[in-house]
Amino acid sequence: MPALSRLQRFILREALGGVVTKRAAFQKFYSKQPKPPSAHDRENAITKSIERLIDNGYLVGLGRRTPQRWFLEAVRLTPAGKKTAKRLLGQQQQFPFRRK
Repeated sequence: MPALSRLQRFILREALGGVVTKRAAFQKFYSKQPKPPSAHDRENAITKSIERLIDNGYLVGLGRRTPQRWFLEAVRLTPAGKKTAKRLLGQQQQFPFRRK
């Protein structure tokens, strides 16, 4: 199992709640941060995380295809993704302590 970022772990945990999860549900990850990045940077980070999870076989992307690229609108967990997400629920979460 490759190392997963905090955003990727959040995406897997959120997707575990339903059959198909919309992209907008992943914006909540940035609502808890004291200084969130710009909207463009958030979308890029979410897109890259989703694409990497798809490449690793944890997610299936649902969306529209244009001649140039895919537009991912929702995701669905694969069996490997469900297993990993359930394992993540059992792990102790880290508090976001601020270092001085």
